[in-house]
Amino acid sequence: MPLPGPAGCGILLRFIHLHCHKDRPLKSASATTFDEAYYQRFYFDKKTSVVDPQHMERLGTFVCSYLKYLRVPVRRVLDVGCGIGLWQDIMAQHFPGASYQGVEFSPYLCEKFGWQQGSVVDYVADAPYDFVICQGVLPYLSPPDLKAALHNLGRLSQGALYVEAVSREDYERDIIDEDLTDNRVFRHRADLYRRGLQEGAIELGGGVWLSRKAEVPLFALEQAGG
Repeated sequence: MPLPGPAGCGILLRFIHLHCHKDRPLKSASATTFDEAYYQRFYFDKKTSVVDPQHMERLGTFVCSYLKYLRVPVRRVLDVGCGIGLWQDIMAQHFPGASYQGVEFSPYLCEKFGWQQGSVVDYVADAPYDFVICQGVLPYLSPPDLKAALHNLGRLSQGALYVEAVSREDYERDIIDEDLTDNRVFRHRADLYRRGLQEGAIELGGGVWLSRKAEVPLFALEQAGG
């Protein structure tokens, strides 16, 4: 269920705080949020779609080229919150021998595209994947669910990850197009994402992370923060 904006396309998202009563905690978006109307508005209707195919092509080329440069073996790919499957053709183009598993929270998309239904919060795989993609999903999660999801991403990958999520800092820097994007997500701080991912992976920049289980040598300057 990629956010309209990240659905890969690096299109910037709009965030608001999800308010609640004092006696009721903030909750993650439910599966019913991502119904046919949601995807019709943000993906299928050309007048309101946030998908930028040119951006997606550039992003896919960058990420996959970097994995090839680092010599990360990519045989099995997991796309958690795969949405309409924007990464499927990219994987087939750059890693034609790799299998692609799409996992999606939305019952509507699972029925439409045949994805496996599941959530990044608690999805369990038989074995870790070489490359795990999670694009535009995490800002829809409450802080407790986000913590669990970030820990789970570390478990799911034995090679590399690509993680995209707009943070509160992006809003503070005024680089979000608020007219195009969804307003039902959390404004988590970037540090919250980083701290969760660093448990199981090393940040390389550009949204790319290397699993701590991967046997891939890195120079110090190839790692964010050295």
